[in-house]
Amino acid sequence: MPLIVNVQEAKANFSRLLEQAHAGQEIVLAKAGRPYARLVPLASESAGRRPGRLSGRIDASFFELLPEDETRAWSGR
Repeated sequence: MPLIVNVQEAKANFSRLLEQAHAGQEIVLAKAGRPYARLVPLASESAGRRPGRLSGRIDASFFELLPEDETRAWSGR
């Protein structure tokens, strides 16, 4: 369950809230009692894209040139 924090309280305790968000706590910032924004950690550098992880999974035909009529259709000519 997210922690809901008023903007004024968030200003006063921003460092603590950053630490909590970094630790995985979902924090919702509220303005006038209504949800306004979410404070979440950035994805770690190890997560996400990794070059070469699909190595050997793409068939050589993927890199072949398209037929001329298909090339024209994609280029709008």
